[in-house]
Amino acid sequence: MTNAKLPILYSFRRCPYAMRARMALYISAQACTHREVLLRNKPHDMISISPKATVPVLEIKPGAVLEESLEIMLWALERNDPGGWLPPSSGCKKDMLALIQCCESDFKPHLDRYKYANRYDDADPVAHRTEGEKFLNILEHRLVTAPCLFGARLSLADFAIAPFIRQFANTDRGWFDTTPYPALRKWLDDFLHSDIFLAVMRKYPTWNPGDPPVQSAIASS
Repeated sequence: MTNAKLPILYSFRRCPYAMRARMALYISAQACTHREVLLRNKPHDMISISPKATVPVLEIKPGAVLEESLEIMLWALERNDPGGWLPPSSGCKKDMLALIQCCESDFKPHLDRYKYANRYDDADPVAHRTEGEKFLNILEHRLVTAPCLFGARLSLADFAIAPFIRQFANTDRGWFDTTPYPALRKWLDDFLHSDIFLAVMRKYPTWNPGDPPVQSAIASS
């Protein structure tokens, strides 16, 4: 398959949504043409196929576009899931999706108001950090009894949630390192040093129309 026929991924390296999409594409060995964008200067090519203008966006082929990171993860893993991310060693896919939804609907709003308090009127970052800890407690409770969120091995939930915990932790790493979540801190540290995370965090040049295609990294089979 030539680069011209590969799916096109619009991504931004530090975006947690883009991170998790890249990890699923990587582990599934789904090659893509990688287009790294600047969020302050989003390319017309991306906006024309996805007017919501947020990353990640995966153009599978002309007229077939995935605009949500979890959709991209599931699309890639349903095609090829060599790591067994979809069938967890404990629980089921429905349980994983429910925990991911809790991260997005309950935790993420507090994460945003903790990390970017200046973007929200009257946001109290410490209060939102405290509210965000409710989700950390849920994860800690799970990780006390198993090394991963759904049992003995990593699954969809771990990779879909970890980028957001990374962002939360990095907002004030000194504080996070003193929190009473030792199992969660170890889980996050293992994630940050994993081959998968390190592979998808490679730096790409910002894409501009007319640039030669750049293929994304994929896991070796």
